[in-house]
Amino acid sequence: MTNNAQLTIRLNANDNVVVARTEILPNTFIMGENVTTNLPIPRGHKIASVPITKGDLIRKYDQIIGFAMENILPGDHVHTHNCEFRMFDRDYAYSTELRETLYLPESKRRTFQGYKRKNGKVGTRNHIGILTSVNCSATVARYIADTFNKTDRLNEFSNIDGVSAFVHATGCGMADSGEGYENLQRTLWGYAQHPNFAGVLIVGLGCEVNQIPFLLDAYGLELNDTFQTMTIQESGGTRKTVEEAVERITSMLPAANNVCRETVSASELTVALQCGGSDAYSGITANPALGNAVDRLVENGGTGILSETPEIYGAEHLLTRRAVDHSVGEKLIERIRWWEDYTERNHGSMDNNPSPGNKAGGLTTILEKSLGAAAKGGTTNLAGVYKYAEPVDTKGFVFMDSPGFDPASITGQVASGANLVCFTTGRGSVYGCKPSPSIKLSTNTAMYERMSDDMDINCGVIVDGEATVQEVGEKIFNYFLEIASGQKSKSESLGFGDNEFIPWQIGAVM
Repeated sequence: MTNNAQLTIRLNANDNVVVARTEILPNTFIMGENVTTNLPIPRGHKIASVPITKGDLIRKYDQIIGFAMENILPGDHVHTHNCEFRMFDRDYAYSTELRETLYLPESKRRTFQGYKRKNGKVGTRNHIGILTSVNCSATVARYIADTFNKTDRLNEFSNIDGVSAFVHATGCGMADSGEGYENLQRTLWGYAQHPNFAGVLIVGLGCEVNQIPFLLDAYGLELNDTFQTMTIQESGGTRKTVEEAVERITSMLPAANNVCRETVSASELTVALQCGGSDAYSGITANPALGNAVDRLVENGGTGILSETPEIYGAEHLLTRRAVDHSVGEKLIERIRWWEDYTERNHGSMDNNPSPGNKAGGLTTILEKSLGAAAKGGTTNLAGVYKYAEPVDTKGFVFMDSPGFDPASITGQVASGANLVCFTTGRGSVYGCKPSPSIKLSTNTAMYERMSDDMDINCGVIVDGEATVQEVGEKIFNYFLEIASGQKSKSESLGFGDNEFIPWQIGAVM
């Protein structure tokens, strides 16, 4: 990355566009590029550095981000009015860019203070979770949680982070088999077994399609003092269910409160990698810096989960090159093909991104957005590819299939085992997550200063010239360990996380 008189950023010598570091007026000469702007250029938007003929490729990061819709002059603003998405062939070149990962010996790995669970997993938080098998039990679940969180019942249990209800909009009026049903069951299983819970109660109505006994049988779940189930119909209605549930959770509290943090290896961290409300700086500052932190995490034996399949579309060929073997690369492309078919049969398209906010921030096509989003995954080998909410059983950098809708994507990542979330944003997202703490990275200084109550780390210092990607990456990795050890993230301090549980729904509502 090179600077041009502090006005623009050139990301690669082969690019035919540069990025405006700040708002640029017409008739401004860009030193180093030898071009003069023809129109106002918003901050973060692209400027043509050479003539581009109609139909020609437009390149950024030395990758294709679109095709010229008309002749473009040097100094022109390049955006949605003259740059469009088109399909083009990509060479997947499976496993051709593998790198040797130099793992640190156990004695030199970083540590954090976590909760060791009986099943061998390690938590970063100590919640009691109320899961719902169906939307019909959602209100009752919230009543149960409110009984603890809106009273003084937790006052003497200071080591418990809260009693949280995880409610959703499905569970009935759906097929009892197929992709949608499997997604929901995997999600509920993942949360039921999540190490950030000291205790779990599943509440159902009783007559729903998503029967609790089916979930228990399918995943071999056994009831015990800290994992229990009940239905409203069997318990005798709303009031009796709430009363019985409160008694059951109350009995879990002493043991949950007695759990203490212990020193554990950073290899026990599994971080969900996410971006939302992105801008053109996402792929220049926060995402590469997060990728650097993920490289450090992998070096320490930990796991980073990249997701949002529609938002790596057009960049998947960069990931297949890093796949540890051909089969892992093929799994990723199988998910890409599934999404192409899924959007087509629903009369949609893979190029329905970026969003209006992304476009206002300078992102023009899904190709450009995806190239920046993929940077969150760092540079290590792609060790595995997983379906939505499927348990991640491989250490290192992995991919989990999901929509680009942030809450649905992160719900799947947490179900897959993420005990920490890191979320980059350029326009400003206020997302938070329970039971896994969410760290938010700002891509630019202006937004960080405007929304400092919500942002944990400002990666805008990279484009400001005050720090390198490597320096910010180290800061992010250190912050992983601090938050995992109990320090509250900004979203936790604001109380986020009770409304962000959104399992990915697929299929007809019957």
